[in-house]
Amino acid sequence: MEARAVSRYIRISPRKARLVADLIRGKNVDEALGILALTPKKASPYLRKAVLSAAANARNRSDGDVRVKNADLLIKEILINEGPTLKRIRPRAQGRAYRIHKRTSHIEVTVAAGA
Repeated sequence: MEARAVSRYIRISPRKARLVADLIRGKNVDEALGILALTPKKASPYLRKAVLSAAANARNRSDGDVRVKNADLLIKEILINEGPTLKRIRPRAQGRAYRIHKRTSHIEVTVAAGA
């Protein structure tokens, strides 16, 4: 049994978010939440929210008589894809302008019941 959650248009660079995603890939949900709670990166709360959502989706999809716990769920796949880039202008000397790219991310988390 698998469940997934998607967070879109998150205002963080995908490159920075992938650093945190690599820490929790393949771990069970309880362990991943513990790692995210102690990781001092901007991406941690966004990934925590997506992991909690995927775990809740798994519990909701499970049969009524079988309750799935966070310790039984593994993070099977976590993808950080690039979203649209917000383009801004920064004034510079002598009438020039530099471009600023404010990048966004799409986060996809898939959890599966571990054996």
